[in-house]
Amino acid sequence: MIYLEHLLEATGGSLRYPGKQTRFAAFSHDSRQLIPGELFVAVRGERSDGHNYILDATRRGAAGLLIEAAAFNALSSEVQSELEQASLATILVADTRLALQDYARAILQRWHPTVIAVTGSVGKTSTKEAIATVLASNFATFRSWQNYNDLLGLPLSLGKLEERHEYAVLELGCDHPGEIAALCRLVQPHIGVLTNVSPTLLQYFGSLENFAAELGTLFTSLADGSYAVFNQYDDLTRPLIDSTRRITFLPFAPSQAYNVKVSWEGVSCEIPPEAAGASKPLTLNSRLLGAHHVSTMLAAYTVARRCGLQPEEIQAALTQVTPLPGRLNPLPGVYGSQILDDTHNAQPASALAGLSALKALPAGLRIAILGDMHGLGSYEENAHRQLGQAAVRYVDYLITRGERAAISAEAARQAGLAPRHVIVTSSHEDAARAARSILETHQASANVSNVVWLKGSEEMRMERVAELLLAQPADAPEQLVRQTPGWKQIVVTRPERPTWLEIDLSAIASNTRKVKDVVGPKVRVLASLKADAYGHGALKVARTVLQNGASMLGVATVSEASPLREAGISAPILVFGYVPSWQMREALRLDLAVTLYASSSAQALSRAALALHKTARVHVKVDSGMGRLGIRSEQLDEIVGFVREIKELPGLELEGLYTHFAVADMLDLTLTRRQLSRFQQVLSALEEQGLRPPIVHACNSAATLSLPEAHFDMVRPGIAIYGLDPSPEVRLPEGFRAALSFKTQVSQVKWVPAGEGISYGYTYITERPTLVAILPVGYADGFRRAPTNWGSVLIHGQEAPILGRVCMDQCIVDVTHIPQTRMGDEVVLIGRQGEARLSAEQVAERLGTSNCEVVAEILARVPRVD
Repeated sequence: MIYLEHLLEATGGSLRYPGKQTRFAAFSHDSRQLIPGELFVAVRGERSDGHNYILDATRRGAAGLLIEAAAFNALSSEVQSELEQASLATILVADTRLALQDYARAILQRWHPTVIAVTGSVGKTSTKEAIATVLASNFATFRSWQNYNDLLGLPLSLGKLEERHEYAVLELGCDHPGEIAALCRLVQPHIGVLTNVSPTLLQYFGSLENFAAELGTLFTSLADGSYAVFNQYDDLTRPLIDSTRRITFLPFAPSQAYNVKVSWEGVSCEIPPEAAGASKPLTLNSRLLGAHHVSTMLAAYTVARRCGLQPEEIQAALTQVTPLPGRLNPLPGVYGSQILDDTHNAQPASALAGLSALKALPAGLRIAILGDMHGLGSYEENAHRQLGQAAVRYVDYLITRGERAAISAEAARQAGLAPRHVIVTSSHEDAARAARSILETHQASANVSNVVWLKGSEEMRMERVAELLLAQPADAPEQLVRQTPGWKQIVVTRPERPTWLEIDLSAIASNTRKVKDVVGPKVRVLASLKADAYGHGALKVARTVLQNGASMLGVATVSEASPLREAGISAPILVFGYVPSWQMREALRLDLAVTLYASSSAQALSRAALALHKTARVHVKVDSGMGRLGIRSEQLDEIVGFVREIKELPGLELEGLYTHFAVADMLDLTLTRRQLSRFQQVLSALEEQGLRPPIVHACNSAATLSLPEAHFDMVRPGIAIYGLDPSPEVRLPEGFRAALSFKTQVSQVKWVPAGEGISYGYTYITERPTLVAILPVGYADGFRRAPTNWGSVLIHGQEAPILGRVCMDQCIVDVTHIPQTRMGDEVVLIGRQGEARLSAEQVAERLGTSNCEVVAEILARVPRVD
């Protein structure tokens, strides 16, 4: 409970409007998650400014506002009037973050509970909860909310501290040097608990030793007479113990526990009398899963004994400690399975603990779904490789989601896990679909369930996979992590720069399945991945389409295929373009199908195949009217002779015959049908000679949709896979979705006087005072400069016209009519923003080109996130 008088006294704030309420249930800094009666705190963050959502918070039932005076003074008179009429207590301070810290420090001093601070690499939230649960059996105990553990989250959480609380159990986290010391200065702990030290957040600390030193400042920050609780056998913790300090060190020793048992009911162990401080051995039980939670129980036991609880009291209270959402929490899954939800976060130690728990629990099949582990710095690749090698000892199937986790998949294969039991995916839906297929095929007996364990860093949002595997998906909001409205809208992955592409892999998956539905089960689908999958990212797209109905991939060049093979893509790949003789061996090494249309190329490929003792797959290209690569269709004798030559040349296997339509994206199919007729004549001639290859194909996206008689054995969709219309005349059917969004952020907002030139060449002169926004995107990103540019972009759901010339790395837009524009605001270049939409098709029309060119020209320096 927050009292207005306490808040004003602690922060030195001024009461701009008195409001109706003088007490508030809690702080809230996200208007989307605000509960009526809470005090909204407007916080300036890295990606947004809470001051932009003051009215939203007011309309959602906030009982008060804590805002910065400068921001309040910048509000329009209309907004200030609405706030005054709302009768909300409005407190003005210089800095809301510092004000929250001042309040937290003051309220702890006012109510003076015994503060227990818990930190560590892993297990700190579970340990904090276990300590609080045990103490709450005898004392009024406050615990910090979830993992609100930094200089913003902890003060927000302390809004619920009350005078009655005798103990405050607080979690301390860090992502930069000095943060633990700053948190200790804030909360002044009486007891410090360090769970362990293991690799995480190394991108911020450089080395494990530096990170250990940061965690160790918990002990150096304790005042004389305080107590330090630590794992006696943690190798990296022991050097942090300074015996000269005038504090009491209370070690707990997991290695002393014996008779450890893990079941679906929880973990139990026995500890000897000397460890229990009792006259006889003591059995500890909790409902936590996994042998690693012996440390959790012992840490809670050690703290509780210091706080005066008797062994039997602690023993009874530990049985009430249950798994938190996302932390090895068992949930009913599809097909009678058991979900072991460990999706809160991941680093090597917690992932290995989860695998160990999976192995220890009674199960039929054991399936692990592993997402990327972030925050490991230079240790990242090696950590994923070691985890994959370890997984072989624990799982029957390994499904991975993400590029880093793919390293684990390859390591698992190399360590002996059967290749068909290792499935690499790039989307939540594909990971879940792979698991569902396994569970459906191998349904367990009535006595034992198949188990699916899910793990990944917060950025990977692996709870989305868990939701798709729940027996009752409607229970997700109560059972899974990150289910609030705010989290549902957050993309956690941070791009490498403030201009980026968002790729919706679920849209690509859905579009692929829809193409497959169009052509039916007997016709194969080759997905075109030319130009880095039309700018969408070839590797992730390849994995996605292969999981959703495509059985072959197409690329323009041998070099485009190389990264796919290096990443473990084993599906057939056809090179559409010219392969010079000197590149034939590389094509064979990569096991690519080669397009041929000349005898000299066929002979060069044959020689390369003989030299490498390999067989080269060949597709013959027929030019039926496109005028590009291929043998002209009217040269029937030449085509028949060339096909016969290929079949006779050693080392070559004739796999396919194809053509390409030039105008299938027009409503009038007359010319396309003429091409089809010419191609069918070639096919008939080959069939008469018994030379028809097994795969005949002709259809691009447009023809796939409009010319079913040309489907033959395989179709080659490109643009449709990415949810883009083949042309203004041939639109995609209902249900296809665009997969790409192109975004940036406002880097500056300022007024430019009338009569001033904008950008290079002063091609635009302001006619009036103009509010402009500078955007960090330019023609070196594929954001066209000339002969015409994009025209406008979307900011706050409104079009903002581009002013002057687009620069290499920046451009300028007019936001005079969007005065709420601020630095850091999202800008949409392609995609949706609220009800507004700027599609690739609209951009193409403005530029006088095709949507395909628009997306394919977005350069590689623009990071892709999904």
